[in-house]
Amino acid sequence: MTRSIRFAAALLAALCLPAAAFAEILSTEEALSERIIGNPEAPITIIEYASLTCPHCAQFHAETLPQVKKDWIDTGKAKLIYRDFPLDKYAAAASQIARCAPKDKYFTFLNAFYAQQKNWSRASDPIAVLGQLAGLGGMSQADVDACLANQELQDGILQMRLDGQMEYDVNSTPSLIVNGKKMGNLPYADFNQILENASQ
Repeated sequence: MTRSIRFAAALLAALCLPAAAFAEILSTEEALSERIIGNPEAPITIIEYASLTCPHCAQFHAETLPQVKKDWIDTGKAKLIYRDFPLDKYAAAASQIARCAPKDKYFTFLNAFYAQQKNWSRASDPIAVLGQLAGLGGMSQADVDACLANQELQDGILQMRLDGQMEYDVNSTPSLIVNGKKMGNLPYADFNQILENASQ
C-alpha cells in the first residue's frame, strides 16, 4: 500500500459511518447546497471552481489551501466556497459521490479523492476505484450506485459549472475568485498578497 493510499484510507476510515447512514442523510437539494470552509460571515470570500481530475487542483489542495486555511480561514478573516467544475465524466462522478456524503464529511471525502487522484483517475475503471474509496468512508456500493444514478444531482453539478462560466468567465481549473476577482492557481506567497490586498 503506497503512502497516498494509506493517507486516503486513514482519512476515510476515520470518518467511517454505517452504510445505512448515507442512504437517508441528504436530499438532492441538500447535496447541491454550498460547501463552505470557515465562518460564513468572514469578510473575504474565496470561491474555488475545481475539477477532481485536475492535477493543478490537487496541487492547490495539497500545497496552498492548508496554508490559506491556517492563516486566513481558521482565523476568521476569510471563507472558502467550493464549487464543482468537472472537466470530464469521471470528475463529475467523483463530485456526485462526495456530495452524497454527510455535509460535515464532504471536505474529508474531497481531500481523499484529491490525494488519490493519480490512482483512481488513471485506473482502467475509475468509477470502481472511486466506489472502493467511498467504501472506506462508509458508503455501500448500493449507496454509490444510487448516488451516481441521481440525474437531478448530476444536472445540478453541471449547472454549477455553467453558472461559473456565465458569472465569472471560468474556463479552467482551479479558478479562484477573491471578492469577485478571478485568478488561477498561484504559489501561496502570491495568493497571500492578494488576500492581504483584499483585506485592506
